[in-house]
Amino acid sequence: MKALITGAHGFVGRYLAEELRSNGYEVSGTDIRGGWTHVDLLDFVCVKNYMQSERPGIIFHLAGQSAVGLSWKEPQMTFSINVNATLNLLDAARELPAPARVLLIGSGDEYGKTDGAAPIKETAPLKPETPYAVSKCAQEEMARLYTRAYGMDIVLTRSFNHTGPQQRRGFVVPDFASQIAAIEKGGDPVLKVGNLSAERDFSDVRDVARAYRLLAEKGRTGEIYNVGAGKACRIRDLLDILLSYAGRKIDVRQDAAKMRPVDVPVIVSDITKLQKDTGFAAEYTIEETLRDTLDYWRKQNES
Repeated sequence: MKALITGAHGFVGRYLAEELRSNGYEVSGTDIRGGWTHVDLLDFVCVKNYMQSERPGIIFHLAGQSAVGLSWKEPQMTFSINVNATLNLLDAARELPAPARVLLIGSGDEYGKTDGAAPIKETAPLKPETPYAVSKCAQEEMARLYTRAYGMDIVLTRSFNHTGPQQRRGFVVPDFASQIAAIEKGGDPVLKVGNLSAERDFSDVRDVARAYRLLAEKGRTGEIYNVGAGKACRIRDLLDILLSYAGRKIDVRQDAAKMRPVDVPVIVSDITKLQKDTGFAAEYTIEETLRDTLDYWRKQNES
């Protein structure tokens, strides 16, 4: 089976390519980095020509603007990348000589504020609280429309927080880990943080890559699947675990610049549907994920 990944050199894309190859897939992909094919996803003709040349059986659409903080600063750019590029991809896929399955990646942020800390099912109402989340809702609705109108084989995810080695700064865990690694190398022993009281559902990126493969193989057409750990962890607790691995005593200080205009207090997924339809089970603990991420940033500081 030939698989195509957009955003193949992105955080999840690199792990997904490895996951697919190790399971017998032939993998091609688009990205401006990493030796992949550079395709402007905002140019329909470019997308169509590339798709016709590759003729994949499965398309994993990972490319997008995924930084929540940046979406507040650049909402128009966020919508252009997350919605318009997706439409180009779907329209190009419609013109393939043989139908391709599309796995479209949404976000747990689409749910917005929830009542209490109960795990969120896919049937929960969507109440997006950020420009990023609104863009993902729009992307999802267009995909569902294409499934109904054109009979396209699309499986959708609402993916919750995921982290691990190679995630860039701008996300909470690599922000913490990179600062700790720099402090261990002799930097000022002050770690700047944002909101530590929020609770999020964190998965290891390697588990997420496997979940995406399983959904491409076993997910039901037109269905939406939560992808997450199924349990919440306070940001403060993540930081405490990382600090317990640190080789120096570190002073933690809140930085107003790292606070968001709106921040949802608790987000946790119900992954029963994912588990039932695909047999998915996580292989990494949060402690393993955090240690591996800190070790990655330590190596980055050595290079």
